[in-house]
Amino acid sequence: QVQLVESGGGLVQPGGSLRLSCAASGSIFSIGTMGWYRPALGNQRELVATLTTGGTTNYAASVRGRFTISRNNANNTVYLQMNSLKPDDTAVYYCNAKSVRTGVGTYAELWGQGALVTVSS
Repeated sequence: QVQLVESGGGLVQPGGSLRLSCAASGSIFSIGTMGWYRPALGNQRELVATLTTGGTTNYAASVRGRFTISRNNANNTVYLQMNSLKPDDTAVYYCNAKSVRTGVGTYAELWGQGALVTVSS
């Protein structure tokens, strides 16, 4: 069974930092773009940051310059370093992986269970 498992959420004061991790487990051959999303209006999820296999990043305007996405392809893990956190960053952050090739087929998209980040004094 292939799944994404997030860790690293928690409570932090405004101006503080947190690092989220998301590890893909299972018999995985390769993963395409990986990223982080958080809830938005209308029961949608808004993009926070994505990172392609070629190293191209994409950030939401609200986090650009404060958040950094990175990945370790050897262990199928993606990270989100969050600095200068603001109360508006409070949310459940969901890990996303696209084109996950496994021993039994390819998953178009997988989601993690979510990691709660609370920014409050």
